[in-house]
Amino acid sequence: MWFQTEITLAAKPRGFHLVTTEIESKLDALTRVDIGVCNLLLQHTSASLSLNENADPTVRSDFEAHVNVMVPENQPYYQHTYEGDDDMPAHIKSSLLGVSLMLPIQKGRFALGTWQGIYLGEHRDFGGSRRIIATINGE
Repeated sequence: MWFQTEITLAAKPRGFHLVTTEIESKLDALTRVDIGVCNLLLQHTSASLSLNENADPTVRSDFEAHVNVMVPENQPYYQHTYEGDDDMPAHIKSSLLGVSLMLPIQKGRFALGTWQGIYLGEHRDFGGSRRIIATINGE
């Protein structure tokens, strides 16, 4: 079985956000798959998807603090500045962290580790809603 749909995530403030439950709740086909895979592609160049710690919220705030040190705003060498001070750094963060995940499906759910969750990295101050194309293959 192949299934593909577009998921829209609600707008979130800048930072890292756990979105596992939000994504799973919008993927009805997921519950019909006993074994398979799901590819998630975030259709944006200023946000990211990653998999990490889902229990302690300080991990997400530490991620935000660290990537802001790694990729600071207002650098004199940035040429792409007409969309705001946070735009070029957001593009770099998106490329560093990635915009897609390939996740195993087991018995109608993502087969994640005990402490794993899907993060949306919102790298803009006002990024708005975000679209994900979810493609599922399984039986």
